[in-house]
Amino acid sequence: MPASSSHKVVYTALAGNLMIAIAKFVAAAISGSSAMISEGVHSLVDTVNEVLLLYGLHRAGMPPDRTHPFGHGRELYFWSFIVALLVLSMGAGVSFYEGVMHIRHPEVIERPLINYLVLAVSFVFEGTSWSIALREFRKRKGKLGYFEAFRLSKDPTTFTVLLEDSAALLGLLVALAGLVGAQTLGQPALDGVASIGIACVLATSALLLARETKGLLIGETAHPAVSESILAIAGSDDGVRCANGVLTVQMGPSQVVAALSAEFEDALTTPQIEACIDRIEREAKRAHPEIISLFVKPQTADVWNAKRMKLEVAAQERDS
Repeated sequence: MPASSSHKVVYTALAGNLMIAIAKFVAAAISGSSAMISEGVHSLVDTVNEVLLLYGLHRAGMPPDRTHPFGHGRELYFWSFIVALLVLSMGAGVSFYEGVMHIRHPEVIERPLINYLVLAVSFVFEGTSWSIALREFRKRKGKLGYFEAFRLSKDPTTFTVLLEDSAALLGLLVALAGLVGAQTLGQPALDGVASIGIACVLATSALLLARETKGLLIGETAHPAVSESILAIAGSDDGVRCANGVLTVQMGPSQVVAALSAEFEDALTTPQIEACIDRIEREAKRAHPEIISLFVKPQTADVWNAKRMKLEVAAQERDS
């Protein structure tokens, strides 16, 4: 996804969450609603999250240097992981605490109308941000299913905002149910129950974000299509007898490092092998501009297969 699209999604979410947070805290101060306090904290945390994502996008766009020869792409993954921790610790933690306190010491909600107005306005803002994030995510996912696209995505900004907004919309519905129940049934404790429900929604979204961004942070392979394309390019070159396999690492949303194992024709001289490698690298980068480095190792198929077998055996032993 182009950087401009990612920035658009985050800026939209940032503006909406900031205005919503202010409105929710004002409504909570007037009415004393626990669910509105939890929703205010939720929106405030989301606002901070968007700022961190923008900072991560800025850092990830920095060019390679001596200490970071493959660029700073994983900065975005690091800050996305921090976002997940904030949602879990601050958002879910504060909401759960507020819910428990209001269940133990329930208070009658005063001026409930303002809460309903703020929830309605919040739903409009969150829905707008959610629709923009969903539209951009659909462009990215192509024919993949939503869950598969979420799992395979290498750009955390859009799916982070989309998941945050989905949790926010669900949280608004939980808060509305708590307010209506507390008012119509005369049970102020239901407002606290709604806060605990909001905490559960936030904790679930935070764990999903943490799981996905952890994989990106410690190093995931690029999309399988990249490896298949490199193998096809290498296999079609006249100087290559056999393209054995490719290892890839996703260094950032649009940064991939790849290593190709290939067996060259025996009659080739060293300059001819170098020229062959240059052709493969040039064609691979033309087909996939996200490839920032392609390392080619001359290797027979038997040696490659033996090393791959050792890796698979080690993985099976680790999982058993």
